[in-house]
Amino acid sequence: MSRTDNWSAKRLQTQDLAPSSRAEEMSAQKAVPAGAGVEERLMEVEGGRMRYLRAGAGPALILLHGLLGYSFSWRYVMPELAAHATVYAPDMLGAGFSDRAPGIDYSMRATARRLMEFIEKLEIPGGAFDLLGTSYGGAIAMMAAGACLGESRVKVRNLVLVAPANPYSAHGRRLAPFFGSWFGATLFRLTLARMTFLFRVGLRRLYAEGIPPGALEGYMAPMAVSGFFHHGLKIVETWSRDMRELELMLPRVGSVPTLFVWGAEDRAVRVSSAGPLARHFPDSRTIVFPGVGHLTYEECPAEFNRVVIEFLGGEKSPV
Repeated sequence: MSRTDNWSAKRLQTQDLAPSSRAEEMSAQKAVPAGAGVEERLMEVEGGRMRYLRAGAGPALILLHGLLGYSFSWRYVMPELAAHATVYAPDMLGAGFSDRAPGIDYSMRATARRLMEFIEKLEIPGGAFDLLGTSYGGAIAMMAAGACLGESRVKVRNLVLVAPANPYSAHGRRLAPFFGSWFGATLFRLTLARMTFLFRVGLRRLYAEGIPPGALEGYMAPMAVSGFFHHGLKIVETWSRDMRELELMLPRVGSVPTLFVWGAEDRAVRVSSAGPLARHFPDSRTIVFPGVGHLTYEECPAEFNRVVIEFLGGEKSPV
């Protein structure tokens, strides 16, 4: 589908929670809607309101955004995936237009726990679902999949990991701990958080060719809700510890059928880390798109949809 298609989404359903303030409702309206037939909802999770999008029918598929991203990330792929599955795209607490819950634990383990609470509250028939995570969301997806192997009431059928943050990405090992330090966090607040043109520069580096129309405005829209950058800074504070914990979890998660998707020109999570990571997943396949950067689902959405639907074995749902 075209990147310039004009989508329309239903506003918050009457049976769902109301926005906490008119200011937040107005902020949410700045975001590009997610698509025809997409419902926008809110759910109470660990004391905060989590915004999420729902579309389609069929097997459950959860889409998990990356650091400083939100459900807006899936605007090019959600309609096509919704023809094969019931798709849920949350804004995790602290991100997008979900609550900025003060004092919340943003460690990887705690975030995975909140994701599991969200999924359990969806009451998915049979409790089985597919999980697609990108970048930092890919790391959370792996952690959550490991938790599902215990006594959880829900179970991951398949994993799709799109350039997931992982212990073997040297770039992440250097940069995230720096911004998690007092000096790095202070520098961040004084520069990127105050100078939006630097946000544009950082976003531009995620794409191989250039920022798609509307992407800058869409990713910047949640800045209208206070606490936007606090979420990211709290995540990088525990980055090194979280990655060590994730590495210990990988042998358990490796039993889940997994598709890895990478862009060959990814400058955020280098494709060179795909090999060491995939060794933990004997039932896995890796797809690398040439000439594509970190956000494959935005840069080549048709090809991305094709490989994901093929991997999940989706057949078009009757409508």
